[in-house]
Amino acid sequence: MTWRATGKNLINGKDAITDVPPHRWDEEFYDPEQAHRADRMYCRRGGFVDDYATFEPLRFGVMPASIGDIEPDQLITLEVAAAAIDDAGGSDKLPDGERVGVILGRGGILSPAQARYAQRVRMSSQVIGILRELIPDVDPARLELLRKKFDERLGPYQPEGTIGLVPNLAASRVANRLNLRGPAYTIDAACASSLIAVDQGITELVNGRLDAVLAGGVHHVHDISFWSVFNQLRALSRQGEIRPFDAAADGLLIGEGTGVVVLKRYADAVRDGDRIYAVIRGSGVSSDGRSASMFNPAVSGQVLAIKRAWEAAGLDPTAPDALGLLEAHGTGTPTGDAAELTTVAEVFGPYTGGPRPVIGSVKSMIGHTMPAAGVAGLIKAAMAVYRGVLPPTLHCESPRAEMAATRFAPIATAQPWESDGPRRAGVNAFGFGGINAHLVIEQAPASAGEPLVAVGAPAAGAGTVTVDEPDQVLWLAAPSPAGLAELLDRDDQTVRQLGADLAERSGGDAPGRTRLGIVNPTDKLLAVARKTVARGLAWRGGRDIWFSPEPLLADGAGKLAFVFPGLEAEFSPRTADLAAHFGLPDREWSAADLGRHGAGLIEVGKLLNEALERINVRPDAVSGHSIGEWTAAAVSGQISTAAMDEFLELFNADSVEVSGYVFAAVGAGADRVTPLLGDFPGVVLSHDNAPGQSVVNGPETQVDRLVEALRTRNILCQKLPFRSAFHTPAFAEGLTSIGAALGRWEVHPTRMPVWSATLHAPFPDDEDQVNHIFVRHMMEPVWFRQTVDAMYADGFRVFLQVGAGQLASLVSDNLRGRDHLAMPVNTSHRSGLNQLRRVATALWVEGAAPNLRALTAPVRTAPAAPVKPTGSTGRRGPRVKLDLGGPLVRLGPEAAGLLGLTVTSGGTVAPATVRAAGNGGPAARPTVGNGTPAAPRPAAGNGAPATRPAAAPARG
Repeated sequence: MTWRATGKNLINGKDAITDVPPHRWDEEFYDPEQAHRADRMYCRRGGFVDDYATFEPLRFGVMPASIGDIEPDQLITLEVAAAAIDDAGGSDKLPDGERVGVILGRGGILSPAQARYAQRVRMSSQVIGILRELIPDVDPARLELLRKKFDERLGPYQPEGTIGLVPNLAASRVANRLNLRGPAYTIDAACASSLIAVDQGITELVNGRLDAVLAGGVHHVHDISFWSVFNQLRALSRQGEIRPFDAAADGLLIGEGTGVVVLKRYADAVRDGDRIYAVIRGSGVSSDGRSASMFNPAVSGQVLAIKRAWEAAGLDPTAPDALGLLEAHGTGTPTGDAAELTTVAEVFGPYTGGPRPVIGSVKSMIGHTMPAAGVAGLIKAAMAVYRGVLPPTLHCESPRAEMAATRFAPIATAQPWESDGPRRAGVNAFGFGGINAHLVIEQAPASAGEPLVAVGAPAAGAGTVTVDEPDQVLWLAAPSPAGLAELLDRDDQTVRQLGADLAERSGGDAPGRTRLGIVNPTDKLLAVARKTVARGLAWRGGRDIWFSPEPLLADGAGKLAFVFPGLEAEFSPRTADLAAHFGLPDREWSAADLGRHGAGLIEVGKLLNEALERINVRPDAVSGHSIGEWTAAAVSGQISTAAMDEFLELFNADSVEVSGYVFAAVGAGADRVTPLLGDFPGVVLSHDNAPGQSVVNGPETQVDRLVEALRTRNILCQKLPFRSAFHTPAFAEGLTSIGAALGRWEVHPTRMPVWSATLHAPFPDDEDQVNHIFVRHMMEPVWFRQTVDAMYADGFRVFLQVGAGQLASLVSDNLRGRDHLAMPVNTSHRSGLNQLRRVATALWVEGAAPNLRALTAPVRTAPAAPVKPTGSTGRRGPRVKLDLGGPLVRLGPEAAGLLGLTVTSGGTVAPATVRAAGNGGPAARPTVGNGTPAAPRPAAGNGAPATRPAAAPARG
């Protein structure tokens, strides 16, 4: 069944439970009065997939004649895995085959082909042995005829076909036929198997061993021996309904199915343009440990698994907005449901008001699919967060008393999922014997404006999972503030949808120049935005809201500048997700010494500049603070990449550190600080940053004296961790190492003007003058305050800090009271992609045209892979019906004559003289009593002639 058909059934609340089909097990096994016997059942209702159990052998390069020897669940799994890949965009969207694994939950119980093989191996010998004991005089040749009849009914047998019975081949056959060369194996953790398979897949992805995993579960066992286990435990429902959490529930119903999900790291999925149904925020697994019984669930073990998942997610399960749906294990057994509700109450807390989150169980519709139960619940929950619809749970008409202690409530019909934040769900799977698993999943972006949470790989050396949350973006536009206010008068949900739609189109055909942008638009932020728009005054970034009645960049009103930062005390750029998304080089950034800090500063600036280019953000000019001017030179084309690379090779701690010299940042302007420096020999002004900030440099002992003196004047002052003398005459020593490389820089025409903080004006065109200014720059103060003033006078109104640090705040300090926007492109407290979403929002509000979709759509093509998954052979042929049945073997109408026995009028059995047919045909039919031919053996129950199909395997 396809994803869409499954989703439709779940939303519509389709009850897929039916009576056992005749070919699954014989009707005579159903006898409630004799259900104390192991071979008699009191229940005959369950979930069955016979209509979907077909296989197309030629598509996967499987010989049709071999189908009968292969366990059906292996072929079903292969079909489902291929369908999952197709739904994920096809094999071309998968990584190299070496980087794709297959992990499936599968039980070690008697499956259809195994049951038939067990019959082949044991049944004929067992029956013949019993007949020899009962009728010692029976002709051995007759017994051999009986054995052959058994074999005939069981179908042709190929000795090499027994390999098809190995349980792990459910995973291995998928890997073999689809050319996937990562690990392929099955897990047996009872009813938790498939969620633990997902957990294992997450581990492989987070550790970087794999780039994609097919994970899930498979269960196609309705053998009577399997039913007998639950029948003897009295775990099956006598009502023939599975009623999770209902007070009248009396047991489970056995279902079947196979589910496979495609797992990838979020950054990879976004890079590849994948459709993301949901993102796994956290996973937790536990065992019950020592408890009163291995057969009854322990609340403490379940609590542990759920808490571990929410801790991994970095979320509080008791928070009011923690989740909107709990897809519970919910088997419908009184003991199991009571324990799970107790667990849920302990972890998620009691009801405290407001809408209740929904609790449900897919088992109410399809039965308990045992090792595949977890993935069935995961698929249901993923469908819910993807579509924004809460599915119903059937037959929970009067919830158990324990439900009142929880915050949850079941629903009988589907409902829209209304949520202020990202839609989030939990999924439980608790296995027999005390193995427990829980997943936290969250809404993925159907559009650029929807929220997402993703599990990403940890940084090198880290032991914990990194969690990243792409933020929801809302853009609105109107011809005037009044028109924008009119849009905002609509209900919150409508406003969010309008804003998300416009953001998804990257502003597209925005209907006006008055614009509003909000990141993560909660109800409270929407209320603030309405008040802001009503006031009609520009609002730039406070609480992640941007509003501009007169955009700074619209219609050429103002210009955009990139400003590259210099050295600051902290250097913690967030570039890993940007590099992964855009396919750019990245590394671990270090400020361990001045050389690595400075070189990293330039590399980060180049990376961020390229990222801005990818979202259609280009400056009208560039500038730099301190050595940020070198970054400006590199990105503008002023200096060749080769020359810059040579320079960075020389730029190390030994070449740029000046022994005994330090910097100090002063919380006062140069006009207040400079007059004081005469009392501190060797201390000079190195940076005139803003009206309220300057930096000095000099011998460390003198700088220490100055710091103390300034503090006595209540002037904030702090020594910086850089031992050099940039931008002072004392750096002449450093120039002996790097000056030669500076002198060899070949100056080229720039793509845009480059402003110098030495001149507080654009660089001239003359190459010699430019090289001379580069040297002056290292020995003269940075006149950043004057440079910002001059750029503003030249029409620059928007300044983007392209790098880590606090440079944007210095720009704003210089332009206080003047209409402008200054913001960082990268910060240490937010992911790179999320900060770019804010930058794009702010620029769009000011009249620019950034491409927000580039932050979610694929932006590069992966290189050709040496080994790719094949998906299928491309050949098509007829579909083969798979045999999932396990009825008793029936020998047919001629069976009564096989042993050559007659029943006398006295009711005794005696050997008969049987004349073999002259042509070697079958022996003559026996007579019963009066010599009339023996009637066909009646079926149990209604006395009708037996017409059941033999247990012969389907063959192509």
